[in-house]
Amino acid sequence: MKSTNAPGDHVVYSVVGDRYTFLLTGAQTGGAYSVLDFYVPPGSGSPPHVHRREDEAFYVIDGEFEFIVAGEPVRVTAGGFLFAHRDIPHNFTNVGSTPGRMIVTITPAGLEAFFAEVGTRLQSRDDAPIPLSPEDIARLIEAAPRYGLEILNAF
Repeated sequence: MKSTNAPGDHVVYSVVGDRYTFLLTGAQTGGAYSVLDFYVPPGSGSPPHVHRREDEAFYVIDGEFEFIVAGEPVRVTAGGFLFAHRDIPHNFTNVGSTPGRMIVTITPAGLEAFFAEVGTRLQSRDDAPIPLSPEDIARLIEAAPRYGLEILNAF
């Protein structure tokens, strides 16, 4: 089991208008966790949703994000950290004027398969994310239940 990646080895997807780079996947961690690098343009982010299987930890590298966790807004800026427990509704939005980045750890692993299914594969982490389309939203809502996700509002 290979648990390291060289910079060019990363798999990259455009998901909900953002760019997700898979740093480590469940296949590399024995299913224990996955680690992703989220690049989020200004105004972009996730819809309100609930994970039934995973917890998520967000470490903000660049930018300013507003998370809504269990209905409460939380601002997180560079150097800040937020933990989102499974079964708790949450979402995030880049509220800054520049692109933001977060390192996201998901435990247990498996959610990366959802991102691969609903996203569009990019050639490299230098590629711009693809703007969100109505077809993307429909694909997201249709696939979510198979991964223990509940999308609460469709953008």
